[in-house]
Amino acid sequence: MGYLRQYSPFMQLVTFLGLMFAFMMLHSLFMAGFFPAISGGYTIEQFTDPKVWKDPGFVQALKIVQLLYTVVGFLLPACIFAYLAHPRPAQYLGLEQPPKGSQLLLAVLVVACSLPLVGVTAEWNASWPVSEAIKDLEDMAAEQTKLLLNMPDAGSMLFSLFLLALLPAIAEEFFFRGVVQRLVMQLVKNGWLAVFITAVFFSAIHMQFLGFVPRVVLGFVMGAIYFLTGNLWLSIAGHFLNNGLQVVLAYLFQAKMISYDVMKDEHTPIYFGLFSLLLVGFLLMVLHKRAKAAGQTFDLPEEPAEEEDQDSIFKD
Repeated sequence: MGYLRQYSPFMQLVTFLGLMFAFMMLHSLFMAGFFPAISGGYTIEQFTDPKVWKDPGFVQALKIVQLLYTVVGFLLPACIFAYLAHPRPAQYLGLEQPPKGSQLLLAVLVVACSLPLVGVTAEWNASWPVSEAIKDLEDMAAEQTKLLLNMPDAGSMLFSLFLLALLPAIAEEFFFRGVVQRLVMQLVKNGWLAVFITAVFFSAIHMQFLGFVPRVVLGFVMGAIYFLTGNLWLSIAGHFLNNGLQVVLAYLFQAKMISYDVMKDEHTPIYFGLFSLLLVGFLLMVLHKRAKAAGQTFDLPEEPAEEEDQDSIFKD
């Protein structure tokens, strides 16, 4: 454990990106070889064929693909890297301190209050001119999301909460905030710049051009929570709220308990977005003060390579 501590932040980042690429390739090879077996005979080529999307067997296969992608693409690389990077992986990721109730509430409020700002940026981003090919890909992703959010009963809603909210919240926060943001911060020596760079990477890897800006906003908010508190559980809670709220609202709409359709774009007045921005800034300041008062701050690992520091490395 902690084998990578002797290397520079740059080499650690290169190692992590290599690990990410290796697991992505492993996932792709597995899907190419075993997708027909797990999908009841469907091929990878049919994955983009709308004619088969509504077949129950295909929808189940789509859920398996989502599960594997989240675990193999994000969770495993982050956990393995944390094990290699620090003698105490949980401490490295910011998981050792359980969140206090007031901090948890504030983190959830920060994300909830950012949603109008996300809505304004989403509406602006959706107006960008794009090619027909990109638009077709965006439409296909939206249709497949609707398939995953088809929840005929409470049991399917709970499974969707796990698949689309809880698991991605844990895996993606481990990956982006727990590892990438930490490494970028060591490289650029500027916390807020690292939060922004990581948010851009977080959005880019989802490969949805017309949802790029709002996802940057969400990534920045969750990165700010982690940067100001050093507690990854708070970012995970915020991420879960954002995803889980969409799942629950979609279920309530399908069950005809509400008239609001979360899958449809709604106009958000720009002044809502401005008020949202101010409120998020204020709540982040309060959250930071609470974290400091509790002695919880973001701590970077010590710099390697000084001769006198090597003894302390072996003593850990």
